[in-house]
Amino acid sequence: MSDTIDAVIGRRVWDSRGRPTVEVEIRTTSGAMGRAIAPAGASTGSGEALDRRDGGSAFAGLDVRGAVASVNGEIAEALKGRPVDDQAGIDRGLVELDGTGDKSRLGGNAIIATSMALAHAAAASAGLPLWRHLAGEGEPGPLPLPEIQILGGGAHAARRVDVQDFMVIAVGAPDYPTALDWTADVYRAAGRILADAGKLQGVADEGGFWPAFDSNEEALDCLLRAIEASGHAPGDDVAIALDIAASDFGTGGRYTLARDGREIDSDGLSEMLLGWLAKYPVVSIEDPLGEDDEEAFARFTKAAPAGVQVVGDDLVTTNAPRIAQCAALGAGNTALIKPNQIGTLSETHEALETALAKGWGAIVSARSGETEDVTIVHLGVGWGIPQLKVGSFTRSERMAKWNEGLRLAEQVPTGTALPPRTAYPWGRK
Repeated sequence: MSDTIDAVIGRRVWDSRGRPTVEVEIRTTSGAMGRAIAPAGASTGSGEALDRRDGGSAFAGLDVRGAVASVNGEIAEALKGRPVDDQAGIDRGLVELDGTGDKSRLGGNAIIATSMALAHAAAASAGLPLWRHLAGEGEPGPLPLPEIQILGGGAHAARRVDVQDFMVIAVGAPDYPTALDWTADVYRAAGRILADAGKLQGVADEGGFWPAFDSNEEALDCLLRAIEASGHAPGDDVAIALDIAASDFGTGGRYTLARDGREIDSDGLSEMLLGWLAKYPVVSIEDPLGEDDEEAFARFTKAAPAGVQVVGDDLVTTNAPRIAQCAALGAGNTALIKPNQIGTLSETHEALETALAKGWGAIVSARSGETEDVTIVHLGVGWGIPQLKVGSFTRSERMAKWNEGLRLAEQVPTGTALPPRTAYPWGRK
């Protein structure tokens, strides 16, 4: 007989920005327990599930007492006595219970924390690690290749530069620990370069350095110098990844680059970014155009060099129909997978499967407002997602996830191995 849910407990906890968020704990009749915490994004797409926030004066309106009450009230009542291993059925029931298109009544934060806690509880009930439970009858993947922020900008750093993330990917690393080692080398080198130039302003929301640059391209020059100063070969050992987050500084096909002091149209932005792809060892570029600029996004994807990963985040918001629509338009070739964007693990998996069925790649991603929760690392392994984007190589809410990967390397059949280079566009060009 299946183990059943005995208690669902909502708890008000804190995220990496010092803002309230929702933790859910699920206990079963056998004594198994699962726990998960909802993250929160600062740069969000219009199609995302909406967190339930209290409004008012407390914590700038961002408190979550109402969302926690949703968990301890309606959600707990609906789940008690249900089989803990019925992830799809319970996720579907949560969506129906909420009754809105954007999960705003109960709260996307309440629902995703419940959905993830359910997976943890089901794994514990079966005596399995979460990654193994998520893999089901299939084979788990190897550890995903890290994509790690070195410099932060955009909504994560008071818009000191317009581009949101300047990241590195250790494309030549032979294994997961080495990828982390090489990234640590680059991070330290970048800090020294910024400090020596008097341009270091602290760290941004995701732990990357917060620079005082005079232009967006200056950040790229700095990152390239940091890779070289770390002793690793740009492009061969360590390559660059960018998250432009263009929706944050543009709408209707017009984009304002405050740091560069100019406004340009879709073609102008594309021309600038394509110039960067030609000049720097960039292998991945996320949201190069706005979410409302699909045709320009498609033109950019077509014009990008072979081997460059063009990632949709705000464009697709982990939404299966939206991914299918963008794939049909040729807008992007890789989906960013963020569970809290869509609100349940079942819908997250559907988005992943849709991306793969359309020939797209996938990256599982954290949010800028994070916690010690490590669920996404297990998703990467259990579901075989070849890349993991967490933020930078500092701050405990980030390091918790990179460190969980090191622990999983001792459990998974493939050990410390990363996916083969052919799993990525740059390895197939």
